[in-house]
Amino acid sequence: MKKTIAVIFGGRSGEHEISIRSARTVIEQASAEDFQVVPVGISPEGKWLSPAESLKLLPVDLQQNYRYKYGEPGENRLAMLGDAGLGGLVELCEDCGKACPTHTLNIDVAFPVLHGTYGEDGTIQGLFEMADIPYVGCGVLASSCGMDKAFMKTLFRDADLPI
Repeated sequence: MKKTIAVIFGGRSGEHEISIRSARTVIEQASAEDFQVVPVGISPEGKWLSPAESLKLLPVDLQQNYRYKYGEPGENRLAMLGDAGLGGLVELCEDCGKACPTHTLNIDVAFPVLHGTYGEDGTIQGLFEMADIPYVGCGVLASSCGMDKAFMKTLFRDADLPI
């Protein structure tokens, strides 16, 4: 059975565009035989997008290849809540003018490709931990420490590691 991977990219950092390029590589390299890939973009303002909107952020050739491998992406916006009972991303329906949770898209693993603030600083990792969603990469503490260069140098120095 295929594992569902949410590739989460973009975000509210100055490295938004670099994150999109990184997501392209991850999505291109994922095996369609083993994985169902769900693209989840986050706008520079912090709005989580639908898979269809997210796919439009990527190059046209990748969009075509994605549709060939995985079919049409979902139209509903996605969001992650810190609720361990949900088991995935919440689909939002905005037809009524409000964001109303309507359905949960179960995911096996989150693959954050967010760079800089909110992506590499432990923030998104903390959300994954609260939601009990397995994820790729460093945990909350390692991400947070690694983002603070001055603190990281102190840790290296205290461990007698060269700086």
